[in-house]
Amino acid sequence: MSSTGQKDKLAVEIGRRIASRRKQLGLTQAEAAERADLTQQFFASVETGSKNIRAESIIKVSKALNISTDFLLTGIVSDLDRNRLMMMLEPLDEFHFLMIEGIIQDLLRFGGYNLDV
Repeated sequence: MSSTGQKDKLAVEIGRRIASRRKQLGLTQAEAAERADLTQQFFASVETGSKNIRAESIIKVSKALNISTDFLLTGIVSDLDRNRLMMMLEPLDEFHFLMIEGIIQDLLRFGGYNLDV
């Protein structure tokens, strides 16, 4: 495959991860673009992979969507992403912590993960 084909595939994957996170947060493209200080048209073209995104814009998008640049670029969950999740659990009381733990266990079982932890 040519380097151009690789670049296009990467742009599509990055765009897919951006769109997925935006939808997870319940944001429209316009809302996400505004948070990232980008135009909605540019944001839409990045999500479809029709435009490559520069480093400066990746940083803006990651901050706007509260996700690491590592994840947007590679799809690999980083320690930063894991720590963000842990910080979300910190203020929970015992009841709510155990409730969330049960939900996570159910999701993992449903996804076919082994829970021998």
